[in-house]
Amino acid sequence: MLLHEKLAPYRLLLASQSPRRRELLSGSGLKYEMAEKFEVEECYPADLAAEEVAGYLSQLKSEGYPFPLEENDILLTADTVVIAEGKILGKPHSREEALEMLALLSGKGHTVITGVTLRSAHGAKSFSTASKVLFRPISAEEAAYYVDHYQPYDKAGSYGIQEWIGYVAIEGIEGSFFNVMGLPIQRVYVELEKFLDTMPR
Repeated sequence: MLLHEKLAPYRLLLASQSPRRRELLSGSGLKYEMAEKFEVEECYPADLAAEEVAGYLSQLKSEGYPFPLEENDILLTADTVVIAEGKILGKPHSREEALEMLALLSGKGHTVITGVTLRSAHGAKSFSTASKVLFRPISAEEAAYYVDHYQPYDKAGSYGIQEWIGYVAIEGIEGSFFNVMGLPIQRVYVELEKFLDTMPR
């Protein structure tokens, strides 16, 4: 039985406003609904290892969901971070900050980690996926063009791999392309199937 058939008795709730995550879930053929919108302050312990932040934040979002889960509900939360030179790059708050991030990424490799949490009324499962991305050197003019035309203020690291900057500046990627977009959909597919096996029949 295919996963979308196994998932039929359940309600998969996507707790994310990211259009990329919606696109990736839809592309995988999995039926889902948008969870009711809610806010969670995305903060983490100062001594938490950079590689663990995305997973921690995905769990924080899951635990912060303010509505009770029904017997057949599965909540999916996710968080993506970019790590460059040991620094965590979240979403830029200004044009200046976006340009600073792109300057940091220019001509170097960095790591993108997405943490995902699946939760039901009966339990939870969290996992993280990492991808390495290599940027060619980009000019200040190219960075300004991208920021001004694509407004990447909702994207960790100030860029979207599926946009112009990804076409012209990314030399290589090791790992999941879709993870860099915001959701390691192949891993989600596999882990969701395992998670369904733990649900009461």
